[in-house]
Amino acid sequence: MGSPGMRVAPDVLIYLMAMSACVAFAHFRKSQERDRRAIELEASLAQARLQALRMQINPHFLFNTLNAISTLVHTCPQTADEMITDLSELFRASLESSADHEISLARELELLQRYLDIEQRRFGERLKVEQDIEPGILPARVPTLILQPLVENAIRHGIERHTEIGIIAIHAVREGNQIKLSVANNGKKTFDAAILVGNRHGIGLANTRARLQQLYGAEQSFTVSDGELGGWTVEIKIPFCPAPTTKAIS
Repeated sequence: MGSPGMRVAPDVLIYLMAMSACVAFAHFRKSQERDRRAIELEASLAQARLQALRMQINPHFLFNTLNAISTLVHTCPQTADEMITDLSELFRASLESSADHEISLARELELLQRYLDIEQRRFGERLKVEQDIEPGILPARVPTLILQPLVENAIRHGIERHTEIGIIAIHAVREGNQIKLSVANNGKKTFDAAILVGNRHGIGLANTRARLQQLYGAEQSFTVSDGELGGWTVEIKIPFCPAPTTKAIS
């Protein structure tokens, strides 16, 4: 028969194994908690970056529109007054969607139309807009106000600087599990695409590219190329994800 010390040894071993398991589990729980907090922090930072990018759009657009209105307020006060009304309606609609980083394509096109109404009053017959939208993708989710900066850029570099009729072509189509959105103009190119997407031309395209990267990472693409109309074509591809169609702007 063994000594009492020998009889106690297995109990001590079991105790030590149990304690080790408890310590390991505690460390595992702490590690999980750290990972969860890191993920939450990363998500919060991503949301903050997106919100900052969104907040840049409105002041930039507001400045450009008010500048256009100021040129008409003395020469054509009625048109200036109508543009102010259009601007008010656009910002009201934009604020209604300010909490959403994504909205339906149908809603996005409604917001874009508010902007086009302003530019149509500004340029009159000099501006021609063509839209080719695949009906079946209207409920799909897209980044809020993703098209307006592209159209604004196309007008600025394709129509504003020229006297002939300017054409803006807007296309949206589904390609497999992606949506392709494109905006093209017929303006004369005075610099290459690399300069067009640089910071020297404001927040428009650079901001759009940054937002897409934040929202979709490697699942998106953003390209600027020579367009069939003679100017540039800006093309975006994002994952196709349906969403309920929102009500129309009243």
